[in-house]
Amino acid sequence: MSGSATGGGGGREGGRSIKVHVKKASKFTLSSKLWLERQLNDPYVAQAKREGYRSRAAYKLIEMDERYNLLKPGQKIVDLGAAPGGWAQHAAKKVGVEQGRGRVVGIDLLHIDPIAGVELAVMDFNDRDAPERLKAMLGGLADGVMSDMAANTTGHKKTDHLKIMGLAELAIEFAREVLAPGGFFVSKVFQGGTEGDLLAMLKKDFAVVRHVKPKASRAGSAELYVLATGFRGGAGTQEEAEAD
Repeated sequence: MSGSATGGGGGREGGRSIKVHVKKASKFTLSSKLWLERQLNDPYVAQAKREGYRSRAAYKLIEMDERYNLLKPGQKIVDLGAAPGGWAQHAAKKVGVEQGRGRVVGIDLLHIDPIAGVELAVMDFNDRDAPERLKAMLGGLADGVMSDMAANTTGHKKTDHLKIMGLAELAIEFAREVLAPGGFFVSKVFQGGTEGDLLAMLKKDFAVVRHVKPKASRAGSAELYVLATGFRGGAGTQEEAEAD
């Protein structure tokens, strides 16, 4: 993927973009109509279709990767909450799985259509045996653990925030077990008052910890990502962490 992939260009390809409106129809609820309009007018949705990515979410990882140089040929990568597969697609390209280099494994509660060279499984990360099954799929230590997991929302902001932060904490615990020294961890979180606690947890084991809000994350969303690099392997002197 070229360095210009994350630009998005505002979805314009020569000339002025035209906003699409969904006409009122009985089969659409108001929320469905607004969601559909947002999708139709989203430049990242259009870009994903042009470039063969399964979701706009791919550009969140692409931007973080290009900015912080996360993915390299030959790495072993775990993708938690991988459906529909956009992150795994990009990781597979960067580590070189189609050339027989590296390894990418991904899990989700939902079925994921096959991706060449990527091992995928339908699995609940909350299951007690999930970490061991993932380790077996990986066949060794990981160079990166990526989590775009999101819990089903209830509509109650505090409850939804706590649920996604709980998933992030589980992903951190897993990363501590499976990462090789120097590895990275990236996870979706929501702004809501407790994301600072996650940073404190990560600073014990990683050289640099920061919050990142990729351009592909919608401006009005509370979504952001915590990115930790330079895993110490559970040992070493804590270094001063940076925050973006």
